[in-house]
Amino acid sequence: MGANFGLGMGILVNYRNPKLLKLAKDAPCMMCSMQDGTVVAAHSNQLRDGKGTGIKAKDYRIAFLCHQCHHMIDNDRMLDKHDRIAAWEEAHRKTIGWLFENNHLEVK
Repeated sequence: MGANFGLGMGILVNYRNPKLLKLAKDAPCMMCSMQDGTVVAAHSNQLRDGKGTGIKAKDYRIAFLCHQCHHMIDNDRMLDKHDRIAAWEEAHRKTIGWLFENNHLEVK
């Protein structure tokens, strides 16, 4: 598990951390503050974050979102692309803050 690097076969691997993703179950939604049991680690949908066809972005480019907010960011056509990206980025910033403030991430 590591950053993008070739494995000798032309395959790129995105950073993966299942423990980080599992923390979402104990977190509130970073958009609506709901804690309804549906909060997941929603990956970025942007190419710059490692997203590709059939490939999720890197696991550190996540936002903890409930089902309703995750659907709104990924599928809702009421928001244009710019607004969906801005909403996800704000939720991502709040997620990183929550991880530090709740002692799940620390600088050594």
